[in-house]
Amino acid sequence: MARGLGKGINALFQDVDFNQENVQDVPLVECRPNPYQPRKVFEADAIEELKDSILQYGILQPIIVRKSLKGYEIVVGERRFRASKEAGLETIPAVVRELTDEQMMELALLENLQREDLNPMEEAEAYEKLIHELNIRQDELATRLGKSRPHIANMIRLLSLPDKVRAMINSKEISMGHGRALLAIKENDEMLLVADKIRKEHLNVRQTEQLIARLNEKPTKKKKPKKKDVFITSKESELRDTLGTGVSIQQGKRKGKIEIEFFDRDDLDRILDLLVQSEK
Repeated sequence: MARGLGKGINALFQDVDFNQENVQDVPLVECRPNPYQPRKVFEADAIEELKDSILQYGILQPIIVRKSLKGYEIVVGERRFRASKEAGLETIPAVVRELTDEQMMELALLENLQREDLNPMEEAEAYEKLIHELNIRQDELATRLGKSRPHIANMIRLLSLPDKVRAMINSKEISMGHGRALLAIKENDEMLLVADKIRKEHLNVRQTEQLIARLNEKPTKKKKPKKKDVFITSKESELRDTLGTGVSIQQGKRKGKIEIEFFDRDDLDRILDLLVQSEK
């Protein structure tokens, strides 16, 4: 059993008996891929190697399928299925099980995780799909798969990265750690520039985090204040001359406000006296 998967497949399918009594040969033409298969990429070289092994030694482990209206749906073993077709076989040994859609999704994901066959984005997409399809929370999924909740959460967060960055993670130009660090950058354009810098300069995750921290410390450019109406500017000047202190007039669409500066209580009393006198 793979590391970190808890009880994994055995816990989910305690009633599954993989002994030879349950194995039967099913026609390859009646098999079709699992519609819930999280794996999107099947490397041609790996399929070719498996084909050569099958031709020499046969299929050492049966695939798992479930009966459908039109033949069988592959639950586990799509690589063996593809390699068997390449090898020109007509049948494949299989264990036929009655499984729900929920079990198919979980079993397909677990098998790929245990074999470490999924790239990071496929794994993240599979977690998100299970949470949506099964209507469960991240902590529930973590328990069911034997993963930690932070791992599930961190993987799903990677889905918010731009497509180009996700592709760089899948191609191993940058790591998942780099991807998590890049999430601290708000602007996609800047994120892509930093990702490219990581790739070109071979920055490690710590160096990337330090770079992003420096970028985030840069002061944001203040917006230039809108030029005030000439009338408002003139009235500000008149009030400053009259009151002997700073005055600012802000005019909005429906209302405005006048701000008058004072230094202490005596200065406030002085300004108030001037305002009262001007009303007389």
